[in-house]
Amino acid sequence: MRTTLTLDTDVALRIKEDAARLGKPVRHLINEALREGLAVLGTRSREVRPYQTQPKPLGLRAGLSYDCTSELLASAEGEDFS
Repeated sequence: MRTTLTLDTDVALRIKEDAARLGKPVRHLINEALREGLAVLGTRSREVRPYQTQPKPLGLRAGLSYDCTSELLASAEGEDFS
């Protein structure tokens, strides 16, 4: 299959240098690099697990109630709610 790729300057230079050093055509090196990169991407996406946290019961201090939120807020801010 023929396609056109636009390579960044540093990538194109590296591919040309490696092709000359190894005596391989540029297209072979690009195909090899793409195969290896795609293989890594395929395994990486399977290894990623969603981040999960474990809930911990915190409870409520003795003498406080969820029924009066203004009392809870005042207690959290250090006010004496009477």
